[in-house]
This record gives sequence, structure tokens and C-alpha cells, in this order.
Amino acid sequence: MMRAVAIRAGACRAHRARSVAAWRAEVACRVHCADNARDAGHRRTQRGFTLIELLVTLAILGVLACMTVPVAQVMRQREREQELRAALHEIRNGIDAYQAASKDGRIQKEAGATDYPPSLDLLVVGVPDQTDPKGHKMYFLRRIPRDPMNNDAELADAATWGKRSYASEADDPQEGDDVYDVYSLSKGVGLNGVPYRRW
Repeated sequence: MMRAVAIRAGACRAHRARSVAAWRAEVACRVHCADNARDAGHRRTQRGFTLIELLVTLAILGVLACMTVPVAQVMRQREREQELRAALHEIRNGIDAYQAASKDGRIQKEAGATDYPPSLDLLVVGVPDQTDPKGHKMYFLRRIPRDPMNNDAELADAATWGKRSYASEADDPQEGDDVYDVYSLSKGVGLNGVPYRRW
């Protein structure tokens, strides 16, 4: 009887020892798995971008660059068109001021000549005021603005413009004895669809 009790007690201790060992093994396994998962996540964060991710990023940047270039070109063209409008307005105002002064008898002119200036340079150089006893000059432009559509840096400012004389037709402007109007020599077309020559 005592022997049976001892055997049973030994079996219980062995079973308990196996249970504790199994529990310890399970805890160790869980800790090991958690460490492995943490290490794998750390390796993923250190790995960086994949080749596909880089290619997709480069493709997106390429598309954005292709969209930006035409917008920049249109903005630059719009700026040059604004410069062209301002230059034409300035020169035409100077021509009109010269013509008004000539009609008022303030500018000496040859018989048969029109009231328009013989050249654009005369608007800057100035002409003596016939009504001024001291003979001071009248100036109609501080300087001749260049045609912003003309990229030839060797040309003088006045030479960048086409000139129309008073005797020539609007559809076929020709230079002559005076300067009635100016126009751009560019063959380009504006954003509004009108050729620069007809501005």
C-alpha cells in the first residue's frame, strides 16, 4: 500500500515537472516568435524602397514635369505679349504726340511732308519747338522700346520694328518718307489667335 502511494506521488511530481517544463517551453517559444517578428519589422524598415516603388515615384515625377513645362512656356509667352502691347502703345503714343505738335505748328516740316515723324529715332532725339523763343527741344520718347518678339541682339532698337508710312495700305505696310505706325516683324501668332504683325 505504501509502495502504491509512493508510485502515485512520484507520477504526480513527474507530471507536474512535465507541465512546468511544457509551460516554460511555450513561454520561451512565444518570446522567441515575438523577437523574430520585431527583428523582421526592423529589417523591413531598414531595407528602404523597392525598385517598383522607385519606378512609380519617378514616373509620377516625370508626368508632373511634362505638365509643368507647357504651363511655364505659356506663362513666358504671355509675359512677352504684355511687353509687346506696352511697347506698341508707348511708340504709338509718341507718334501721335509728334503728329499733334506738328499740326499745331510747333515742328518745322518741309512742304508736302505729312505731320508724322520721318523716323522713330527723331522721337528720342527731339525737335526744336518753333513756338518757343528759346528754341527748346520737344521729346516724345525717352527711348525706343525693343520688339520683345525679336531675338536679334545685333539690331538697333528701332530696327526691330516694321514701319508703315502714311502712304502705304494697312494690309501691305511699307516704309516711306514718314512713320505712321509700327508693327512686329515676328511671324508668330498670339495666344488670342491673332498674328503679332497685326497687333
